[in-house]
Amino acid sequence: MIIVTGATGQLGRQIVERLLTRVPANQVGVSVRDPQKAQPFADQGIRVRQGSFTDAASLAHAFEGASQVLIVSVDKMGEEAVRQHRAAIDGAVAVGARRILYTSHMGASASSHFQPCRDHAATEDALRASGVPFTSLRNGFYAASAVQFLGHAMRSGEVALPADGPVSWTAHADLADAAAVILADEGRFDGPTPPLTAARALTFDDIARIATDITSRTITRNTTPDDRFRQQLVGRGVPAEAADQLLGIFAASRAGEFAAVDPTLATLLGREPITLSAVLRKELSDNDGH
Repeated sequence: MIIVTGATGQLGRQIVERLLTRVPANQVGVSVRDPQKAQPFADQGIRVRQGSFTDAASLAHAFEGASQVLIVSVDKMGEEAVRQHRAAIDGAVAVGARRILYTSHMGASASSHFQPCRDHAATEDALRASGVPFTSLRNGFYAASAVQFLGHAMRSGEVALPADGPVSWTAHADLADAAAVILADEGRFDGPTPPLTAARALTFDDIARIATDITSRTITRNTTPDDRFRQQLVGRGVPAEAADQLLGIFAASRAGEFAAVDPTLATLLGREPITLSAVLRKELSDNDGH
């Protein structure tokens, strides 16, 4: 039995969908906060159980009989995130799982400029301390984040963001596919994987050029000083802590934390990863159709 947490989220849902192409539905279970949202999985014969990282008893039930547990990282930061991840690890250990998998990040490091990467590093430490074999999926930076940063630019014609460095923007669909391959081939990676990235690392200068090509409209890249960017975010109602975290992405990219490019993802997929250009093109065509 392979248990996937967070299976109603963007990444978790796609992982389960891809896993179903590799293993029978009766060997897959999901642990979700709201089982009603997972009804389509139940309809396909997947075991759906309620599980919360803040409720150990619920995890004992949700993880029951697991040979592998894939912990999809939570949408939290700092001590709260690490505490919930530790609870999930403890839950997997308690049911006797043979292997624990975790969706980490290519930049995971205790010294990262980006808080979530420090959280991933702390979670990987907890995995090492658990005594159970583990696989940490060092996912590339989600391409969906680049699309979000570009959102306003597609209307204004200007990408006004802090100075950045190259980032290996990687599609959710590819990372979900890779996770499914690794779950179906238990033990293929022990400990952290190599960075699971697309084939190129791009700056926002590159992305502005790509957006210009796709839209046939000139998209200009302008650099906003960090302080002004933070003030703009806070002025739009973004909490100060969240503004600092967003700035951390740019500080980390300037330090080269997300610049690695590795062939492992392409090897797992058996094809070249989806390009950021393709992600942007799809996003624009989807929006045009609304």
